[in-house]
Amino acid sequence: MKLEDFISRRLRLGRRSSRALILDGKVTHGGAVTGDHRREVNRFDEVSVAGEIIQRSLPRLYLMLHKPAGVLSATSDREHRTVLDLIDHPDKATLHLAGRLDRSSTGLILLSNDGEWSESLTLPGRKVEKSYLVETDRPVPPEAVARFSEGFHFPTEGITTLPARLEILAPDRARVTLLEGRYHQIKRMFHRLDGIRLRSLHRERIGPLTLPVDLPPGQWRPLTAAELDALTAPQAPLSSGID
Repeated sequence: MKLEDFISRRLRLGRRSSRALILDGKVTHGGAVTGDHRREVNRFDEVSVAGEIIQRSLPRLYLMLHKPAGVLSATSDREHRTVLDLIDHPDKATLHLAGRLDRSSTGLILLSNDGEWSESLTLPGRKVEKSYLVETDRPVPPEAVARFSEGFHFPTEGITTLPARLEILAPDRARVTLLEGRYHQIKRMFHRLDGIRLRSLHRERIGPLTLPVDLPPGQWRPLTAAELDALTAPQAPLSSGID
């Protein structure tokens, strides 16, 4: 929103009056006087008029959480516990999820109140990898590796999944690395292999960020500056086998 429009709404002034306040040097934005009435204002900016703060700055939050099973990837729910219920922070109501996991799934969840940042992680051109450890109800056939790399066609939706990387770690354990995150995608891909079902699904990595071994289920912490830089930096797929 433009600064003059923001002041108009907050102080219930006409746009001309709001613009005059700005041009007269009575408005500070981000701690500095500004005469630019078309400057953009967001929820993270402090704005004051004639020395009175009309919006306090909201701290930018970037968090990681180790989601346990049975918790919803949601910010509110009348019946079930959500990931937001696990977070003890005064501004947690401003958070949203930058990617979800099924209720029964576990692992790395990212949360933020910065919508532009979250959206940047999901842009198709970014190709941010996500890795999952899965346990299956029966052995995974060796030919599944090629099937995952080719992609699966789902005619009902008219889509073909992007090539994915499958590493068979044990007869009933595997690692799956995706460049997308469609509805129940991993479960549905395995089910196409003669009805294989998942006993568990755990997200261990998003892009360069791996779930720390010292972050127990149900716990969270802020992302470090280095982790933020790594997530926002342009990146090609980190593992071979995915184009």
